[in-house]
Amino acid sequence: MSAEPLLTDLDRRAVAVSKALAADAVEKAGSGHPGTPISLAGVAWLLYQREMVHDPLDPGWLGRDRFVLSIGHASLVQYIQLFLAGYDIDLEGFTAFRSPSGLPGHPEFGEVAGVETTTGPLGAGFANAVGLAMAARREHGLLDAGTPLGESVFDHFVYTILGDGCMQEGVSSEAASLAGTQQLGNLIAIYDDNDISIEGNTDIAFTEDVSARFEAYGWQVLDVDWRTGGPDGSGGYAEDLQALHEAIVAARAETERPSLIRLHTIIAWPSPTKQGQESSHGSKLGGEEIAGLKRALSLDPEQTFILPDDVVAHARKRAAENTRAARAVWDERFAAWQQANPEGSALLERLQAHRLPEGLQTALPTWETGQSLATRAASGKVLAALAGVVPELWGGSSDLAGSNNTTMAGQPSFLPTSLAQAEGDGPFGRTIHFGVREHAMGSVLNGIALDGLTRPYGGTFMVFSDYMRPAVRLAALMGVGSIFVWSHDSIGVGEDGPTHQPIEHLAALRAIPGLAVVRPGDANETAAAWAEILARHGEPAGIVLSRQNLTVNASAQAAAEGVRRGAYVLAEATDAGGGQVSPEVVLVATGSEVGVAVAARDILQGQGTPTRVVSAPCLEWFAQQGDAYRSEVLPAGAAKVSIEAGIAMGWREIVGDAGEIVSLDHYGTSAAGTTLFKEYGFTANNVAQHARQALARTHD
Repeated sequence: MSAEPLLTDLDRRAVAVSKALAADAVEKAGSGHPGTPISLAGVAWLLYQREMVHDPLDPGWLGRDRFVLSIGHASLVQYIQLFLAGYDIDLEGFTAFRSPSGLPGHPEFGEVAGVETTTGPLGAGFANAVGLAMAARREHGLLDAGTPLGESVFDHFVYTILGDGCMQEGVSSEAASLAGTQQLGNLIAIYDDNDISIEGNTDIAFTEDVSARFEAYGWQVLDVDWRTGGPDGSGGYAEDLQALHEAIVAARAETERPSLIRLHTIIAWPSPTKQGQESSHGSKLGGEEIAGLKRALSLDPEQTFILPDDVVAHARKRAAENTRAARAVWDERFAAWQQANPEGSALLERLQAHRLPEGLQTALPTWETGQSLATRAASGKVLAALAGVVPELWGGSSDLAGSNNTTMAGQPSFLPTSLAQAEGDGPFGRTIHFGVREHAMGSVLNGIALDGLTRPYGGTFMVFSDYMRPAVRLAALMGVGSIFVWSHDSIGVGEDGPTHQPIEHLAALRAIPGLAVVRPGDANETAAAWAEILARHGEPAGIVLSRQNLTVNASAQAAAEGVRRGAYVLAEATDAGGGQVSPEVVLVATGSEVGVAVAARDILQGQGTPTRVVSAPCLEWFAQQGDAYRSEVLPAGAAKVSIEAGIAMGWREIVGDAGEIVSLDHYGTSAAGTTLFKEYGFTANNVAQHARQALARTHD
């Protein structure tokens, strides 16, 4: 840090310009959220100019601090400071704000330089920040375990700004509780407590003691109140950035607890009539109000998009100087680490290039056809086999590890030292215990994946994917490789009954663009599914696993090739002499129903109907194949039947108008899975009957 005072006259002008620019951008767009970008302009200036380590010319620099704007509707808070610091953003981004040629209404990962994660759904960004902080600790352990926590070149801080809306969303409670348990001392959250929501004062719905809540979670809570007029307590409103700076310094000094800085602000200050009013939260201010705001800021009310050259030059000079100083120190430390850690350096290079390690395929377990194993159990064996080969792979479960087999055998828990339960557990462990927090688990996985060096997974029962759907959607929207493990995938769950039997979930998850839903039909397909998921670094995936044992129908070689293409011919149509012929019927199935299709084929073949079985573990990957391959697998002239223990939605385009869909379009009941499959028609005889109906219709 430089020796100059915290705020110079140019700094104050920069804050004023930031406030006016936010108001003008929303006004020009005709919609948006001006109030918070106005009131938090000084906070963002302080973070980007004085507190955070970052590099505008290298937004992905490994040594940077991370920043997450959880209140994504206030995107201008971040955009303006990114622009002033010298990131690759131009003025048109603001003059065309919220339009295709300008900056998006909410921060979008991959679209705006310097944005670490897509935010907008409140609370999700805060939970991402928890994941980013966890990722930093795991990466330290993976690459520099011999160095104490806080002293490694891989250590950095994660900053986030959240608001009253984030505080009210349940995901923030889940994530904050997990962060406190994990004692994430590298996480610093600034809570913009302005008492305003869209519908009015927050007292109409939100009166809890947030400070007491976070203290109970295990956080350090620091209070900064700008409404008291500054350090002398003289009254009136003063944006006391010195007090905020001191709180941030104290937060960085606390190494065993995450820190919440509760910052009491007045929204839209100092606009003349809309400061402190809900009308400034989600609507443009209007020309007269903006003119009054600019007069209060000592700016020309007749000018718009004011960006004085000296202010911009000052901001970029300061940012460049801070970057040079920080990078000089970091580069020297990093070079020393590389010299002392050649193996770690090689691993880091591979991780940054997103290359899979050699030996992954040969490490995968295989099973002989005819064996019987639940795919959840097979998945657990795959994870155990990959543990020593893919060190970047790590994860856990929402308190269901014993059921969904998500614990890598022999791998220690990711826990603070004080909470270690077994030998080897500690801050650099590999097995994450998310607790019963599915929504936060999904968002934390996204944060870990966004940090870029490791590949996280998290498991729960498939029916509880509903709790984490917002995070799954955001993973798909961003294109990050979070891995969601969903076991107990159908009525095969059995006696737990309809509350635990997913019916509509496969269709609902397949409706998310960019998400691969992978439902392997046996153990070999499960191993192949993990290999393909890991090969697709920038694509989130959900692997859907059975509770009940499934017969292995695919050889390891067939599964390895077929799963990669999403669907493949598992059993070919033959004539009476056993020679391959064109199929008259094609049975398409996923998961546990593949075995039903194989048995139905035996019946149909025995009756003289050449029948092909297609296993379709991932319809999304199948859709990515060329027309020739898809037509080869599903020939146009054959009658088609789909078999899946879920709702029919989505299968008509596979089987065509003449095809049959064997599905489950109602809830199950409490009974053994085998009983339910029989009662609801997932039997070889019923499928064969549907095939005959489809065949008759096709020939009409």
